[in-house]
Amino acid sequence: MVNINTGTRTSQRFDPFATFKFHVEIGNITEAYFIECSGLDISTEVFEYKEGGLNEYSHKFPGKTIMSNVTLKRGFALSNELFKWFQEMQESLAQGKGLPKKLITITLYSTANKSESMRWTLHDAFPVKWSAPSLNTNQAATAIETLEFAHHGITLT
Repeated sequence: MVNINTGTRTSQRFDPFATFKFHVEIGNITEAYFIECSGLDISTEVFEYKEGGLNEYSHKFPGKTIMSNVTLKRGFALSNELFKWFQEMQESLAQGKGLPKKLITITLYSTANKSESMRWTLHDAFPVKWSAPSLNTNQAATAIETLEFAHHGITLT
């Protein structure tokens, strides 16, 4: 079992596995834990061609592939690195520089044996939304209500 010492005055150990099943890594650093993850989907548009004189069916061809933004909800972070990355992206856009894209890994852990169940890797990802919840003085970590990423591909392992 992974226990993380939050550095509180009571030095109590914190186990994020109990409720936070999705762990987000930027590089090899685990930065945040979340309860809900959505948008891990890819779809292909279909171009339909109706040939003159052919009434039985229409020809269908694959079109553009669309990757949804990935949204993580109700989480917390052990540092401010995700927010700093979001700010860095905003500053880069304002200055006309390129986006600071990164490889992001979202790992789902099993409740039963607390082992890794699935892992999704988002390629060339960048944050598009970061929102904080109502503040609560009972929590030692930085709370995150919603974190959303755009990306250029998903790998499932």
